[in-house]
Amino acid sequence: MTGGGMVADSKMNDGQSKTGLNEGILPVQEIRGAIESGMISAATPITNAQLQPASLDLRLGTRAWRVQSSFLPGAEMRVEDKLARVAMHQIDLTGGAVLERGCVYIVELQESLRLAAGLSAMANPKSSTGRLDIFTRLIADQAPEFEAVPDGYQGPLYAEISPRTFSVLVRPGSCLSQLRLRRGPAAMSDAAMIALQRDVGLVRGADDVDIRDGVALGVNLTPDENTGIIGWRARKHAGLIDIDAPATCQVDAFWERLTAADLVAGGLVLHPDEFYILASHEYVTVPRDHAAEMRAYDTRVGEFRAHYAGFFDPGFGMEELGAGATRAVLEVRSHDVPFLIEEGQTVCRLVYEPMAAVPDSLYGASGSGSNYQSQGLRLAKHFIQD
Repeated sequence: MTGGGMVADSKMNDGQSKTGLNEGILPVQEIRGAIESGMISAATPITNAQLQPASLDLRLGTRAWRVQSSFLPGAEMRVEDKLARVAMHQIDLTGGAVLERGCVYIVELQESLRLAAGLSAMANPKSSTGRLDIFTRLIADQAPEFEAVPDGYQGPLYAEISPRTFSVLVRPGSCLSQLRLRRGPAAMSDAAMIALQRDVGLVRGADDVDIRDGVALGVNLTPDENTGIIGWRARKHAGLIDIDAPATCQVDAFWERLTAADLVAGGLVLHPDEFYILASHEYVTVPRDHAAEMRAYDTRVGEFRAHYAGFFDPGFGMEELGAGATRAVLEVRSHDVPFLIEEGQTVCRLVYEPMAAVPDSLYGASGSGSNYQSQGLRLAKHFIQD
């Protein structure tokens, strides 16, 4: 890994990058180019399995630290210098290590960045990470905020990891986060999203689509016609989950089924310190030339946090790629008080962004390895499901 992060100067012209290239989220072919040019480098070679249509999976390195608390390094400090002050214990992940629920860890990532002027980056937990209630955020040197890497950054990357419900086994190469590269500012107006809804149909299944600071998504509490399930509630004190072992855990050992019998006055009461998997009322589509991000928490919609894993790749839910009706899965936690949610109630907003170009491969396309296309109320890939 390199030393402290640096930021290169850049200036953007209106509607166009300094290089004259299209602004927006970089597609997979440009991510490959960034790897080949050395803008993205790693301790071990980056593999094709890490490449998604509009993002790169980030791998854990060998060094981790158990820390007293979450932190940001601040404008004048490297993450490693901050760790010298707050780390309680250093852990070698080489042979695998258990990250205990309720604890906070900082893990050095294998990938590092040397971004060109005009390029910035942002991160989100992977879908499976959020569905396991693993609170994960990216940190860069001299960072004033989580999950954001400034224009022109040069330096290492770290992940803050705090399993909330299940303890997890990780090792070097485990992927919990994904990185997107953006050329130009992050901006898409409500008017543009309204036009997309009219022309493409971003969401279906709602009588009236609410687009204000993003596309509103409500919660679905109608029991599945085959299983009768409306959602899942995580069991506390469940067993260990190997983050790299899909389809190995029995559902009932980790989750309680929620059915109509759990509804109160037609709604579901979310209890503090409980973790729920629910589904959106609407069916979601992400066009091939756009990506989308779920806003994690908005105090205007209630006392809960919805959706850890916020990134939706181009092609998600597209019928022409063979996707059936695809709901967004919501990872939900109540805050300090019990909170009643009802059918169709807005729980989060989906914000769309243009791609700089259409990706060479789309989510759900043949051979893409997409785990959640055409999903209904689906748990993480680690559980044995029909």
